[in-house]
Amino acid sequence: MPSLLLIRHGENDLAKRGVLAGRLPGVHLNEAGRKQAQELAEALGRLPIKAVYSSPLERALETAEPLARALRVGIQRDPGLIESNVGRWEGKSVRRLALSKYWRIVQRSPSRAGHPGGESFVETQTRVVSALEEICAKHKARDLIACVMHSDPIKLAVAHYIGLPLDHFQRLVCDPASVTLLALGPSSARLIWLNRQPPFTIPASAYSK
Repeated sequence: MPSLLLIRHGENDLAKRGVLAGRLPGVHLNEAGRKQAQELAEALGRLPIKAVYSSPLERALETAEPLARALRVGIQRDPGLIESNVGRWEGKSVRRLALSKYWRIVQRSPSRAGHPGGESFVETQTRVVSALEEICAKHKARDLIACVMHSDPIKLAVAHYIGLPLDHFQRLVCDPASVTLLALGPSSARLIWLNRQPPFTIPASAYSK
């Protein structure tokens, strides 16, 4: 199976202000985020990436665009890579949400909880892993594939592939414009990078055999 570069989109103003954007339309990269996207393109554009997939949300597509141009490939939008459906929490301040009892339940036992009116964490993990498996099935074993996504979906995917209990997925870190590298095999998965920033050198061990 291919190796996957899971790329979190760059900075945007809502996230910087501590607002849970969810799937709100019109959330674009800010100036810092656009710079991050360009830096990712300059660093990753020299690697033998075969395809670029992206969440359909603007901030992910805007992060993917410079990389796709550098690689001279198109962006393949995949709705399975979209941000979690955070339901009634969409557009709310994380600081205010953190005062609620239910927020504490979500943080401590996410396997048993979800976003009010939205997805559970189990549903998000299942969706994202299914999307990544479908992407892998389209490519050769030693291909390197870029997927531009969102923080929780990336952490949930990593937790699945390395066997980390879902209740511990928030212990993983995924900063804006960071890259996580998973090397997948027919019966194994290896976490090569987590939350890396440029520059990048892909080790030979990253490619499935």
